[in-house]
Amino acid sequence: MPLEFGLWRVDGQPVRVATRPMSVESKLEDLIEADPEILGRPLLLIGRQVQTGHGKFIDLLGIDAEGGLHILELKRDRTPREVVAQLLDYGSWVQALSNEQVREIHGAYARKRGLAEELDEAFALCFGSSPPEALNGTHTLTVVASEVDAATERIVTYLASGYQVPLNVLFFRCFEDEGRVYLARTWLIDDAEVAAPSTGTKARGKQEQWNGTDWYVSFGDESGGRSWEDALQYGFVSAGGGEWFSRTLRSLPVGARVFTHIPKVGYVGVGTVSGEPQPFADTVLTVGDESRRMADLPLKGGYRPDRGPTQEGNTADRREWIVPVEWEQAVPREKAYWRTGLFANQNSACKLRARFTIDEVSRHFGIG
Repeated sequence: MPLEFGLWRVDGQPVRVATRPMSVESKLEDLIEADPEILGRPLLLIGRQVQTGHGKFIDLLGIDAEGGLHILELKRDRTPREVVAQLLDYGSWVQALSNEQVREIHGAYARKRGLAEELDEAFALCFGSSPPEALNGTHTLTVVASEVDAATERIVTYLASGYQVPLNVLFFRCFEDEGRVYLARTWLIDDAEVAAPSTGTKARGKQEQWNGTDWYVSFGDESGGRSWEDALQYGFVSAGGGEWFSRTLRSLPVGARVFTHIPKVGYVGVGTVSGEPQPFADTVLTVGDESRRMADLPLKGGYRPDRGPTQEGNTADRREWIVPVEWEQAVPREKAYWRTGLFANQNSACKLRARFTIDEVSRHFGIG
């Protein structure tokens, strides 16, 4: 049977609040754009009336914190068959969008509205974190309607529950009480029952392309007894205290360009890896024109020199690993650079695909 729900005022005796004709259905698109939280889930809108490759226009296109895309289509006066068929057609087009195409759609939308044009910045403002490396790994289809007739309910339930099509209906009802107008919402199908499919073999292009050179390094100078002053003066990055912390740093190849970030502080340097990773006790660094054992330098940090896997009864490698770096540009901690949307990650090192971060940090440090 068609979905329905009511609202009661209970100051004293329960009084049912009257529904009113959903004249605001034509305004729903404006209301959702003004406050996407009306949908009941965190969502960043990246497009409105987005033209597809088939000459049609998607009412609203959004992205969630996991990088999945959400296609929102208002039912308006169309039949259930028409609106569902339209959504399926949109889904077939959206699933093929690459990372770059998603960013272009957002950029065009943001420029028209005077918003942050870079998706990284808008994503961070909305969700408080950098976007995932892969965008559009999943997508969901939503019919937005003020009324849900029996035919729509049957079609959507059949496709979503029987064939795992990521399709649902967001149903709005309008109420009026003593001159005030309220908007209530509910979903036709519980979200847990609607699976957003992965793009699977079509995931190529969902990540930002890597240029083959740039890496991100997280230099935790408040943990493990390491000091950024040492790294800045003698030219290195380091990580340790456990296999998880040092493994990614040890994957840095000679010749890689590293964008170095101090967690919760900002970017402090860009340089080129000039030597193979070595445990602290074995590391030799070039100081001036001579080679010096790192252990013999006047260091401010500790660097776990004696916690290797060769100690009796100790199988975990907790040593500090050192990677020599020739700094192209580097600054003291207090001059670190940060702005909303820049990439940050818990890994000690990873491939840096975030074009926005590469461009902004390079610009700030005057690097070509």
